[in-house]
Amino acid sequence: MKEGKKIYFASDLHLGAPYINDHRIHEKRFVSWLDAIKNDAEEIFLVGDIFDFWYEYRYSVPKGYSRFLGKLSELTDSGIKIHIFTGNHDVWYFDYLPEECGVIIHDEPYVVVFNDKTFFIDHGDELGNVPATYLMMKKLFRNRTAQWLFKLVHPDLAISFARLWSKKSRYKNEKSKKAEYQGDDNEWQVQFAKNYIKGNPGVDYFLFGHRHVARVIPLDNESKVIYLGDWISIMSYAVYDGEELSLEYFRD
Repeated sequence: MKEGKKIYFASDLHLGAPYINDHRIHEKRFVSWLDAIKNDAEEIFLVGDIFDFWYEYRYSVPKGYSRFLGKLSELTDSGIKIHIFTGNHDVWYFDYLPEECGVIIHDEPYVVVFNDKTFFIDHGDELGNVPATYLMMKKLFRNRTAQWLFKLVHPDLAISFARLWSKKSRYKNEKSKKAEYQGDDNEWQVQFAKNYIKGNPGVDYFLFGHRHVARVIPLDNESKVIYLGDWISIMSYAVYDGEELSLEYFRD
């Protein structure tokens, strides 16, 4: 890392989600955060579910997000590396964001070293003791034939269906209190990290999205799991200054 530079991590923005009251304010808040960090950011990791739904047709992409996409392009043009991870809501990234906005797309866990510290980064929805039905669904989403068939659906119908599904899923999670921390033994991502370091020692930080919980969880061997929270109600993010990583909150 260059002297005076920092690495930033955020997740679960869910741009366009039907349960967000004011989409303009929601988008502008995150863009304000990007503006606030651009002078000292060396790299920015957006760790999944940045969009509540994203699907690229051959000649079109989902409507909206112009401020956010423009800011991504501005930052990458200035030399800042921006990484976007596929989540469970925005699994269908193809070539639009890399070609138009200059971002780097990850659809697998990414391990990287900054200043002798090792980071394991992933959205986290497929890690740990995940139900087999969920993994089968994700496999279907990644199937090329299924993607081609979905492309035959008119965008208005596809996005309307995605919004309805998202709204029901969010209501179900809130009702079951899954967005609350369930304890180390019941958190799949924490259990994954504990098992992972048994065969891969040396990971200092595991950074995950998906859970909509902002929390730092120490492991037994000085490694830490960081739940990045969300930008719906928490507005949390992690920042690494070259020596320590901390979980912080944005107030605009």
